[in-house]
Amino acid sequence: MIGWLSGRVLRQLRNGAFLLDVQGVGYEVHVASSEPLPFDELLELFIFTVVREDAIQLFGFRTVEEREFFELLIVTPGVGPSTALGALRTMSVAELALAIESDDAKKVATIPGIGPKTASRIVLELKGKVPVDGSFEVTLPLTHVNAAVDNALRSLGYTSHEVREALNDVVLPADESEALRTALQLLRRS
Repeated sequence: MIGWLSGRVLRQLRNGAFLLDVQGVGYEVHVASSEPLPFDELLELFIFTVVREDAIQLFGFRTVEEREFFELLIVTPGVGPSTALGALRTMSVAELALAIESDDAKKVATIPGIGPKTASRIVLELKGKVPVDGSFEVTLPLTHVNAAVDNALRSLGYTSHEVREALNDVVLPADESEALRTALQLLRRS
């Protein structure tokens, strides 16, 4: 799984994604930014990778907080990566968190692609799970959880926050299948 990229923006593609040159390799990244990206300047993005049967998509965020909020949004039923990306392009993390914690489904419904029912569901599902002061935990890479195990857990619906909490200070077995089994047992207990 790709978690971070540093490179130069070459161009914006017709589908809205940006082509990022990382040491001679071009990555197509959908960026959660309403501000224009600096072309031909070094840019660092935190990446969320979506693997589907027919495509691999990369979603880029300027901060870890944006990426974590994106992860919270996409676990909400009816909210996919494109909708979550649109939400973060429309509102800042702080604005969206405040709207959710204030039960302001009308404000959430102003996001393109989100109707009143989806907005109500977002508020219902995420209220109490997002800090309103804009302070998200800084996410450091899980050195004790390899990418394959982390990917498997996230595909089962666990968020990176849940994985961090349950596996804090836990050293998993080197064998991936055994590591996944142990991680699942620990996640079920928490």
